[in-house]
Amino acid sequence: MNNQAIYYSVGPLLYCPADNTSIAASICSQKFGTKFSLALCLEDTINDNFVQEAENLLVSSINTIYEARQRREFFLPKIFIRVRTPEQMKSLSQRFGDSNELITGYIIPKFSPANADSYLRQLADINSGSAAVKYAMPIYESAAIVDLRSRYDVLYGLKEKLAAVESWILNIRVGGNDLSHLFGFRRESNESIHQLTPIANIFGDIITVYGMDYVVSGPVWEYYSGTNWEKGLRKEIREDRLNGFIGKTVIHPNQIPIVNDEYKVSQKNYEAALHILNWNTKEDSFVSGSLTGERMDEYKTHFNWARKICFLAEYYGTI
Repeated sequence: MNNQAIYYSVGPLLYCPADNTSIAASICSQKFGTKFSLALCLEDTINDNFVQEAENLLVSSINTIYEARQRREFFLPKIFIRVRTPEQMKSLSQRFGDSNELITGYIIPKFSPANADSYLRQLADINSGSAAVKYAMPIYESAAIVDLRSRYDVLYGLKEKLAAVESWILNIRVGGNDLSHLFGFRRESNESIHQLTPIANIFGDIITVYGMDYVVSGPVWEYYSGTNWEKGLRKEIREDRLNGFIGKTVIHPNQIPIVNDEYKVSQKNYEAALHILNWNTKEDSFVSGSLTGERMDEYKTHFNWARKICFLAEYYGTI
């Protein structure tokens, strides 16, 4: 299991088309608050005929933010670029120039056996010439992980490829909408993606293969207004957490505070986690009643849980 807080710190990842002309001003003015990450997308949100224009606008936005940061302090989110091709990673890292220091990493769409080697080679090349680590977040959303006859081989095969660059893989992400699209599914605001059995089964397999070694982030929630949207989002996040997901992709600023709120750690769990992590291992017994007298704490059984709780508390806080 990842044992550094940074892997738990992506939080709500706000998706934005890379050609958005107002994003630089929004970041510089802290319009979205001070606790989120940003994904600037060159893939599905951009018309195939306007990729070059979108790249130019992206580079301009990053340079604008960089120049503003030279003049004054403001909250800078972790910034990720969702690219279309492996080659785009390298070309953009060169085009950003000095402002490349603002880029936390790259999002790899539709990560599959067909493109994994190319993307990971580019990631290695970028990091070989970078003073600071550039992370990657592969998205598991392609049809390659749907077929039951090959799913396990694909998931474990991709994990073997990631092993060589494991420390550079900040999160594993899942494409709930892309996978749902393959089946023609779309959930309503009072429904959770975990109720869609074929999708939930895929998610369960991803957590089983990756969840012990990587932080796996929850899928996008489409609703940001109207009836039930907030209640539905809170419900899905609780189910995300219960099933091993940490953090969530968001598509509207309204969703950011809700994600941050739902990932706060209860004071009871935080104190229990500290109790477990600070266990006197010279004692004869590695099991005892919890501090509140409500349940059992066991050092060997609950250690990984406790460490995760403390990382979450560090980023999201307690309640």
